[in-house]
Amino acid sequence: MKNETMINEQSNYQLVLCTCPNEASAMNIAENLVAQRLAACVNVLPSLYSVYHWQDNVESAQESMIFIKTSQKQYASLEKVITSLHPYEVPEIISVNIDNGLPEYLKWLGNSIN
Repeated sequence: MKNETMINEQSNYQLVLCTCPNEASAMNIAENLVAQRLAACVNVLPSLYSVYHWQDNVESAQESMIFIKTSQKQYASLEKVITSLHPYEVPEIISVNIDNGLPEYLKWLGNSIN
């Protein structure tokens, strides 16, 4: 039963991925999410290269990526903040459930956003 409870608690957490046009935009979103306690932590990967379809064209751009640690409970509010701050018409916001992790880290994550 303890293991089942731990799995249920862990699956309440999410890793949200979001690309941004530059590091400044990524940092602005990251700082807002953490300040509003919608994210326990946001990692900013300052430079990556994306190739994608947009309006029937193959496009490419240098971007920044943010890795956001949050909970399912906070996701809707987090998404609203990202879309309000993000300069893209359709920002990439993808959420992945965290099914496993160091229990102490997940406890810290939960305490940081609740």
